[in-house]
Amino acid sequence: MYRGSPSGNDAADGAEPRGDESRSGRGEARGILGSVVAVSLSPVHAFTKPVDTMIRLLAGLCVEGDAHLGVTVQHRSRVAKDPTQPNLRQVHLIAEELHDELRQKGFRVGPGIMGENIATRGLDLFALPRDTRLHIGETAVVEVTGLRNPCQQLNDYQEGLTAAVLDRDEHGELIRKAGIMSIVLQGGEIRAGDTIRVELPPMPHRRLERV
Repeated sequence: MYRGSPSGNDAADGAEPRGDESRSGRGEARGILGSVVAVSLSPVHAFTKPVDTMIRLLAGLCVEGDAHLGVTVQHRSRVAKDPTQPNLRQVHLIAEELHDELRQKGFRVGPGIMGENIATRGLDLFALPRDTRLHIGETAVVEVTGLRNPCQQLNDYQEGLTAAVLDRDEHGELIRKAGIMSIVLQGGEIRAGDTIRVELPPMPHRRLERV
C-alpha cells in the first residue's frame, strides 16, 4: 500500500543524514532517483489537467500557461480567504504508484486526472521532508512546500475517491496521499522520461504538512 506520511509538522530530530548531507548544509540523497511519467497543465481552473508533451517551469511563478501561475496564491478557495498569501502550491506532484493503487481499487485515475502537473515514479514523495529540492530534467528545480489537502472535488469526480486518498498511521495521525506541492526555484522544460534527483535540506528535517 502506498501510505505516504503523517501530516504532522514536527522535526525528524532522530533522523540520520543520508548521502553526503551534514547537519549544517544541504546534501544529495545518493541513489535516490525518480523519473517523470507524465506532465500536465491547464489554463483554466479545472479538476483535471490534460497531459502534454512538455511543460515549462518559470522561476517563482508556476508552470507556464497554467491557471495557478503567480507569486501569490491562485487556488480559488485560498484566494477567497486572503489573495495576498504567497503561492506555495505552484507545482503539484503525484506518484504514479498512488495511481496504481487506486486503479486496483476501481478508480478511474491516471496522469493529470487529479490535477497534478507532474506524475512521478520511483520516489516516495510523502517521505520527503519540507524544503527538499527536486532537480528535474536538465535545469528545473522545485522546492517541496507541503501536502495537498484532499477536497470534495475528488468525490465529485468519483464517489469514494476522497476517502481513498486519506489514511491513518499506527498512531492515528491522518495521512494525506493526494500529492505534494512545491515552488519553482529554477525554471526549465520537463518531459516524460526526465530524471528527478533529490537534494535533502539541512537537518533537522521537518515532516510535510498541508499547504
